[in-house]
Amino acid sequence: MPKVYITRRERFNAAHKLWNPNWSEEKNFEVFGKCANVNWHGHNYELFVTVKGTPDPDTGCIIDLKLLSALINEHVIEHIDHRNINLDVPFMKGQMASTENLAVAIWGELEGVIREEGCTLHSIRVKETENNFAEYLGE
Repeated sequence: MPKVYITRRERFNAAHKLWNPNWSEEKNFEVFGKCANVNWHGHNYELFVTVKGTPDPDTGCIIDLKLLSALINEHVIEHIDHRNINLDVPFMKGQMASTENLAVAIWGELEGVIREEGCTLHSIRVKETENNFAEYLGE
């Protein structure tokens, strides 16, 4: 049977700051620029969750997209939307709040629950701005 990939997009708004506490203020601003703003900054993120599997012969689907949306919302969006990623998001505690680390952390939140539904998580893409996104393939 063929493997098919399907993607669900969700959106969330969150604030963060890129800041290494082991560096001086000057070095943080040199490396992170305005992303090191002491008063934080925010983004309107887009999250793309791609799963793969074999279509069910009765439905033609690999997963019910309403269920996938519910899983993403329960395990990710409810914990991050309108929050401060550095301070308020349990699955980001102790990590630099970069888009790259966020993609990896979201993978960790979703991989098991998606597997329980008979699919395989293929990729997490976190779009931070119109021009910037990170994609993680579980490697």
